[in-house]
Amino acid sequence: MPSNSSPGEPDTAPRPGGTAPFAGRTVSRIGYGALQLARLRGDRDTALALVRRAIERGVDHIDTAQFYGDGYANEILRDAVGPQDDVMIVSKVGATANPGGPIPLRLAQRPEELRAGVEDNLATLGVDHIPVVNLRRSDSGPGLPPEGDQVVDLDDQLAEMTAMRDEGKIGGIGLSGVGLDGVRRAIPAGLACVQNAYSLVCRDDEDLLRLCAAEGIAWVPFFPLGGNVFPGMPKATDEPAVRAVAESLGVTPSQVGLAWLLHHAPNVLLIPGTGDPAHLEANLAVGDITLDAAALAALDAVESRSSQVPLGGSEQGG
Repeated sequence: MPSNSSPGEPDTAPRPGGTAPFAGRTVSRIGYGALQLARLRGDRDTALALVRRAIERGVDHIDTAQFYGDGYANEILRDAVGPQDDVMIVSKVGATANPGGPIPLRLAQRPEELRAGVEDNLATLGVDHIPVVNLRRSDSGPGLPPEGDQVVDLDDQLAEMTAMRDEGKIGGIGLSGVGLDGVRRAIPAGLACVQNAYSLVCRDDEDLLRLCAAEGIAWVPFFPLGGNVFPGMPKATDEPAVRAVAESLGVTPSQVGLAWLLHHAPNVLLIPGTGDPAHLEANLAVGDITLDAAALAALDAVESRSSQVPLGGSEQGG
């Protein structure tokens, strides 16, 4: 896609959170996660305006999936984002929508299901190529446990993803809900990013984060503030240290939790989602928050608890 700036001219668009490399590009470190667009199903104009506002504010990395609102998020992105915007759309496969079910999605892990998921994303987004597609597994929680024919070897899945990359349907390959061994196995196939549940209060994957940083793999955490959906998952905003730092800086605890992630590792890319314009602005403002040594020490000392909790609630992150 073309750049927003002319050849030889500096790019003057704002870059929320600064920039980092991702799948051969340079993107703003604060992007947008499209999951919450499904909450605006009855207000299409607001959904479109929200995405347009994010792009105007320098967001050039949007994370989506066909199972977000059973295609609704992709439909909004198709109509809101054009080639001239130079936005990297990242999607994922490995699950499908399950409207009316006790949980709004089900796993779709078999290679033929991964291919069908890519085709569905291409059709709904109205494109013939997706720059990055994440393979959503359930090796690392929280999430649905694979059972029966949904227990699929990673190598078989990577073979299908690589075939679709060779065909030009997808660009970079990412992994989501994956463990350290899975990432090590996937590195030879080429890996653009890892999406796992990770936050100040759930740092199970610290060794995996370090491996990704060393290998130049982007780290894109979901549930970046802990869990509002899973009753057993801690929340960063409940931590006294987070609240104290927020009060001292005149910002919100949520902003502190997100700012800590940006400070913690240079390969972190944030994709906070929202259906509210004011909340979008608050998320983008996180890039302007500076945490000094004392604040970082206080936050780093917060106890990490496990994110390995069973699925519950009405939504599934990532």
